[in-house]
Amino acid sequence: MSIFSRLTRNEGDPKILSSGPRSRDTTDELTRGLGWFSLGLGLFQLVAPHRITRALGVRGSEHVVRAYGAREIASGMLTLSTDKRAGLASRVAGDGLDIVTLLALLSHGNPRRQTAKAALAMVVGIAALDLLAASAVSAKRARPKTVKDYSDRSGFPRGVVGARGIARQKALQDQRASPETTH
Repeated sequence: MSIFSRLTRNEGDPKILSSGPRSRDTTDELTRGLGWFSLGLGLFQLVAPHRITRALGVRGSEHVVRAYGAREIASGMLTLSTDKRAGLASRVAGDGLDIVTLLALLSHGNPRRQTAKAALAMVVGIAALDLLAASAVSAKRARPKTVKDYSDRSGFPRGVVGARGIARQKALQDQRASPETTH
């Protein structure tokens, strides 16, 4: 038992001797990490766009970096929400936009071309993680692909013929129980 739990628990409180399996798996942890990464990156892009544009050699494009930051924050919030698939899909789409943007900065006229190459390599790596997480979450939430074949079943335990026989017997019993009186 940790020191903190000894300080915060009373003597009569029940003790946890062992814990069971975790409800979160590796996919959940990766998704959560990507969501927090999005929030952090988006906040940095909103707060310090001039640092990013200067590093990439595109001063004057701070408004674009801020817009990308807002997109990152929205993607991060979605990724951390219960709708992880939508959040990861928005992250993958954003990665595509980031890659196209960074590819445009690789021209020979850009004095910060090497920095843009490094940024592109990082975005491609993060995009791979986003794709991995998106496919894992989709696979985890997908229904099983097996289709059960019930074509040989009728819904009646003794078959349709047996059910008709029971219905006839019931009708005969009803007739015997209440004979019609004719006058």
